[in-house]
Amino acid sequence: MQDEFHRIRRLPPYVFAEVNAAKAKARAVGEDIIDLGMGNPDSPTPPHIVAKLIETVQDPRSHRYSTSKGIPGLRRALANYYQRRFNVTLNPETEVVATLGSKEGLANLAAAITSPGDTILVPNPSYPIHQFGFIIAGAAVRSIPATPDEDMLQALDRAVRHSVPKPTALIVNFPSNPTAYLASLDFYREIVAFARRHEIWVMSDLAYAEIYFGDNIPPSILEVPGAKDIAVEFTSLSKTYSMPGWRMGFAAGNPKLINALTRMKSYLDYGAFTPIQVAATAALNGPQDCVQEMRDLYRERRDVLVKGLHAAGWDVPSPDGSMFAWAPIPPRFAHLGSLEFSKLLMARARVAVAPGIGFGEHGDGHVRIALVENTHRLRQALRNIRAFLQTDNAGPADDSAVSDQDMKVAAK
Repeated sequence: MQDEFHRIRRLPPYVFAEVNAAKAKARAVGEDIIDLGMGNPDSPTPPHIVAKLIETVQDPRSHRYSTSKGIPGLRRALANYYQRRFNVTLNPETEVVATLGSKEGLANLAAAITSPGDTILVPNPSYPIHQFGFIIAGAAVRSIPATPDEDMLQALDRAVRHSVPKPTALIVNFPSNPTAYLASLDFYREIVAFARRHEIWVMSDLAYAEIYFGDNIPPSILEVPGAKDIAVEFTSLSKTYSMPGWRMGFAAGNPKLINALTRMKSYLDYGAFTPIQVAATAALNGPQDCVQEMRDLYRERRDVLVKGLHAAGWDVPSPDGSMFAWAPIPPRFAHLGSLEFSKLLMARARVAVAPGIGFGEHGDGHVRIALVENTHRLRQALRNIRAFLQTDNAGPADDSAVSDQDMKVAAK
């Protein structure tokens, strides 16, 4: 028998699982590792959302199978959110489907619309499911620049002219994970015009729509007239309402794509637990001051982190959105690449970050730093990093706490 199944052979080790294994090994020998690796919000879910969950779960009728596409009230709540936030009108029956987090929705839609050998355009670097959702479905992925500018638009033009077969779908993600780039509505207009002209589906990941720190408020691609002809957008409650473990997300937009995802899900799941859907409805319809509080919290952490890194001699751009800093590896460590540099940080500064290569080979000059620890722990991490940068000679990490096998991450 073969050692690995066909689809599994196309999947390298998942970056977060590998980094978590290394972190666990270090902690097992007594190391205090400050975890800035996985984008796992640490704030509690707002009390009124938790209260609605508790209230609903006490009704035995809520313990039965739910609705795969989402209960009607939840889909209406998402449509209302799009109306007030983006001035976009959605039909909750045909243009909205609830998902088990945006990640599940992206993967299942990829499976629904992909034929083996299709060409899919994906930014590099980008969140792994953007690429591997389609690879699992049998597609070939063509990388394009991750920046929302002329470089991406020119790469799209080259891809249409030179790819065989012609691309069938394009992924966009702004605010971006991992790069924290933000796109403008004018940029989305260019994307929509291009996709309509070449009959290419667009899948927009808007999971970080509400995490922004200035006047540049992230738009939705669905704000562009005609976008619903070719685009579907995924969003999530995980970051907006600190509900990552609840696994509640949505897809909205083109009715044909929404129908394809709905049909796929009808064979695979019965939807999220009904009390979670009811609580998610309360999140979308209820008071939104918790969203501003979350935004203020991440802004404070961003400012502490970036200021502290600059003081330590590490020049890291200040992100305008998302919950990440996309940090260029300091020049004297650049020859190591993101994997070895991450090993050094964990072994010698006791700080875990995500190696950029885990998001694609074009991310190898960076590491992603998540704003998921309180300011006290961030300042502790900064002290450790400063001491590391002032004393380390850019040699390889010792393997007493972290081995090469622990941190093995394939370029993806």
